[in-house]
Amino acid sequence: MAGRLIAIVGPSGVGKDSVMEALAKAHPRLGLVKRVITRPKGLGGEDYEPVSTTEFESRKARGAFALDWPAHGLLYGIPKTVHDDLANGQDLLANLSRAVLPAAQKAFPDLVTLRLTASDATLRARLSGRGRETAEDIEQRLKRADFPMPAGVTYTDLSNDGAIDETIAAALAVLYSEDVLT
Repeated sequence: MAGRLIAIVGPSGVGKDSVMEALAKAHPRLGLVKRVITRPKGLGGEDYEPVSTTEFESRKARGAFALDWPAHGLLYGIPKTVHDDLANGQDLLANLSRAVLPAAQKAFPDLVTLRLTASDATLRARLSGRGRETAEDIEQRLKRADFPMPAGVTYTDLSNDGAIDETIAAALAVLYSEDVLT
């Protein structure tokens, strides 16, 4: 059985990386996609491959990405090698931009999308706490928190305002409801 790409989307500060890490630890079938990002090394959060814009564009020209998109002044890419892991039955969690979901659905017909939500107060506190953005950057990200999901994209909403264990339990119930029934 082929694996599924599971898109984790939501506004900055909603806890996508924390939820993905906890999900990968909670279920043996789940793995994490390591994104390629034009972000300097060591800025915390997810485990990513930092590259220069020149290197990113070179890889893109060579067809190295299954998906790529710009966001927040950076370039993001999902390596084409994820197709091999999916073919081997691995389910993979990927932190995606909401704007790239239509392209993701075309590239991955079995795409599952989980949209994480949280209150403005929670988002502001998390963004401030991670120390990557200026106060102005935080305000800009909060303005995008209600960015609508693209038309035609199927998704499930999950609140990540409370304890992460509650979010993980809800996500696993959506992803592996057949496991709960047996």
